[in-house]
Amino acid sequence: MASPDLTLASSARAQGKVALPGSKSISNRVLLMASLARGTTRVEGVLEADDTDRMLEALEILGVEVERDAAARTCVVQGAGGAFRKRSARLMLGNAGTAFRPLTAVLAVLGGDYVLDGVARMRERPVRDLVDALRSTGATLRYLGSEGYPPLAIRGSGVEAGGRVPIRGDVSSQYLSALLMALPLARGGEHARTEVRLTTPLISRPYVEITTRLMARFGVDVGTPDAATFVVPEGARYASPGTIAVEGDASSASYFLAAGVLGGGPVRVTGVGRNSIQGDVGFADVLARLGAEVRFGPDWIEARGGAKLAGGTIDCTAIPDAAMTLAIVALAAREKVTLTGIASGRVKETDRIAALAAELRKIGATAEAGADTLTIHPAATLRHAAIDTYDDHRMAMCFSLVSLFGTAVTIRDPACVRKTFPRYFDAFLSLLGVKAT
Repeated sequence: MASPDLTLASSARAQGKVALPGSKSISNRVLLMASLARGTTRVEGVLEADDTDRMLEALEILGVEVERDAAARTCVVQGAGGAFRKRSARLMLGNAGTAFRPLTAVLAVLGGDYVLDGVARMRERPVRDLVDALRSTGATLRYLGSEGYPPLAIRGSGVEAGGRVPIRGDVSSQYLSALLMALPLARGGEHARTEVRLTTPLISRPYVEITTRLMARFGVDVGTPDAATFVVPEGARYASPGTIAVEGDASSASYFLAAGVLGGGPVRVTGVGRNSIQGDVGFADVLARLGAEVRFGPDWIEARGGAKLAGGTIDCTAIPDAAMTLAIVALAAREKVTLTGIASGRVKETDRIAALAAELRKIGATAEAGADTLTIHPAATLRHAAIDTYDDHRMAMCFSLVSLFGTAVTIRDPACVRKTFPRYFDAFLSLLGVKAT
């Protein structure tokens, strides 16, 4: 059921500091690797939100022991040593792609009798490329509904290590990440390496780099002899690093950094900095290139308004989630902005290219959507509108920035932010010094 509408009053200023919640991408990857490792792992800074709830619920069903302290944002995970205790289960994973895709790969490689399902939108998000890659290894997966989409049934004895696995990289980087996380669990991996070969160019490569860097923290060093090849070496097995900290979420940082630019600032986010392993820190560099004043520290980034923002074409291949924030920032540019490399947005929580274009038009902006592009024209004035959020947390968060353009904005179903940032609007309003209605 949708939550009541939230109207944000017009505000001329945004300044202050925000401590970021943990990264969704890092939290779910770490929780899964910790559950499969030898030994006990203490995970600090875990995101407390719907997506991590779905992962933790699934791990519990699979027999993993997790001691969770939500207030302290920590989880102590008793590693299963390479195989889950429960060989049969039905998992309901909501709309959490960072849970659904990796668990699909892991369970298919391990073998067993499983069903994975989610909400209606998850059943519209393609998974064929991952399934095809897993089937090429000998895994047995079956579609229970529409071909190419969840829900999925997995039944079989698992996968043998060795050989070469082909996989596409041009729809979602989550497919490659899921496959890489699963392959160290293949039978016979002590004596055989497995090579993964991209058959199409890889989008969102920084998200795969998050995966491989975290795998290294758990003792698995993935080789990359060239841009299209990934090698899981023989003898690869997950081992606990003892304690591991989750960075603040760089995608969530984008809204507050944008607020600092649009509202004068300065606005500082803490929990993520120049040395982050997350590609979306590149959003801050884009702001700087457009004319904003941006500063970095080891675990903070700060932004404020500078010169009138430039426009032009921005390749968002490496920052697909933060591209949504740029679509709003573009309204303040001195010329039109074209975002490219965003085709993956069409298979996210909603079709984000279409949704952004539709809602931008509601507030009086001119936006033109292409298959892989979105062009936004500067707007001298905007009008108040009720923004549909499509049960997509990022739609709600990025359109909150419209309140810094001299008009109020109403956000429908604002509670959809619980997916990754349940207290987002509290944090956003703390920068504005205004109240919601």
